[in-house]
Amino acid sequence: MEITEVRITLRDEPKLKAFANITLDDCFVIRGLKIIEGVNGFFISMPSRKGKDGTYRDIAHPINNETRERIETVILEEYKKELSKQGVATDNVKITKREEGEGEEIE
Repeated sequence: MEITEVRITLRDEPKLKAFANITLDDCFVIRGLKIIEGVNGFFISMPSRKGKDGTYRDIAHPINNETRERIETVILEEYKKELSKQGVATDNVKITKREEGEGEEIE
């Protein structure tokens, strides 16, 4: 699987820093990934939907850590490029290793 395109839409919010859309193998698009700045750094939140019980569930997500890490790395590299175009320093943009259930959903 190859990530053939990444589109970043910057946001200026306290935690939500950008939205990302990715294309896989020039034939499948995943929209609505979020780049979030948490307490310990940045992480990628997969597209999700709020359930009747108020909890969020991913509607698309990688099923192994290798794929998750590849997606996170590619998205954050594109995010850094987008910030650089805007003249913003990117030294603090690093992936946070998340534990299961860590992070909060941003609507």
